[in-house]
Amino acid sequence: MSSNTLKQAAEAARTKSSSMGKQGSETVAAVGNDFLHTPVMRAALPFINGGISGMVATTVIQPVDMIKVRLQLAGEGVATGPKPTPLSVTRDILAQGKVLDLYTGLSAGLLRQAVYTTARLGFFDTFMKGLQTRAKEKGTQVSFLERAGAGLAAGGIAAFIGNPADLALIRMQSDGLKPIAERKNYKSVIDALTSIVKSEGITALWAGATPTVVRAMSLNLGQLAFFSEAKAQLKKHTQWSPQSQTLTASAIAGFFASFFSLPFDFVKTRLQKQQRGPDGKLPYKSMTDCFVKVASQEGITRFYRGFGTYYVRIAPHAMVTLIVVDYLGWLTR
Repeated sequence: MSSNTLKQAAEAARTKSSSMGKQGSETVAAVGNDFLHTPVMRAALPFINGGISGMVATTVIQPVDMIKVRLQLAGEGVATGPKPTPLSVTRDILAQGKVLDLYTGLSAGLLRQAVYTTARLGFFDTFMKGLQTRAKEKGTQVSFLERAGAGLAAGGIAAFIGNPADLALIRMQSDGLKPIAERKNYKSVIDALTSIVKSEGITALWAGATPTVVRAMSLNLGQLAFFSEAKAQLKKHTQWSPQSQTLTASAIAGFFASFFSLPFDFVKTRLQKQQRGPDGKLPYKSMTDCFVKVASQEGITRFYRGFGTYYVRIAPHAMVTLIVVDYLGWLTR
């Protein structure tokens, strides 16, 4: 056999192999694409994408959340005394331990996002698709009130489901404020949940559920409804790129989410952190009782203590969450 014949045979084999490889990759891509477009996956993707985006955002923002909780618990029950700042709280945490102490409660935070954000973004996307379909049939546009209703409903449902993880997060983050002899030293979110159930009963996992649900509804009103509305208005009135519209809309949403939800977040933190004293009584009987006692003992402005830190926690978390969920939505469309 001549050398030319051998070259031709080798070239033909390479061409055939390349063609088969290309066909194989196209087949795999087609199968993957078909799987993503099955009815079950189309219904599940908003929830999956929401959970992933929330967990990514929480990993980035966890240190700020830790500082926010410590600020809210400082000076409990007194109107005067030292006023901590984000910088002083950070300094104290670092002086008592290591840099990784800022990530205390990360496992609980991730569990909370896996439950709460999966549900709230999934439900919101599902509600919005229903509203958009109905609006299209009527030849109208989805109104702001309808967006607000979708955000309120999604936030309330998701918050109630995710309350145990949220409670565990607060307990883990506040544990370091107690005297050493009284600390639980939770090893993980599972350890925290198990300890709470053993010592306080399973219903304790829903302590502070009312302000948690109200906070989530107000936060989602500010975050999801204003994000959706701001994005729609920017698309209508500007020539900005989709990325710029998403960044701007998420920053606007972060401000309104912070403003509406911080007082409820403050009360939620106080209620979830509280434990029975030597007399067997809890410091606060209910959300209303907590609002009244804090206002009378510490002043009305105490509810907005740490607004800057809260905004720095909420706005970037909203931006990362919404950008990631937008990107995942584009990848899986």
